[in-house]
Amino acid sequence: MNSSTVKHDRSDKIAVELTPNEALALTGVEFNSNQDVKASARRKIRAAFEKTFDFKADER
Repeated sequence: MNSSTVKHDRSDKIAVELTPNEALALTGVEFNSNQDVKASARRKIRAAFEKTFDFKADER
């Protein structure tokens, strides 16, 4: 399914609260003892993005 943003402005910003470990994981640091750190950070960013922007499916 294709999707497109309804509103988008370069001045739009997304604020996400990450733990220090989550921020480090997104920079490439690997946490062998807890591999869920990076996934958790990505989930938080995805959720914030979805709340900020409106999406609709492309109709073809």
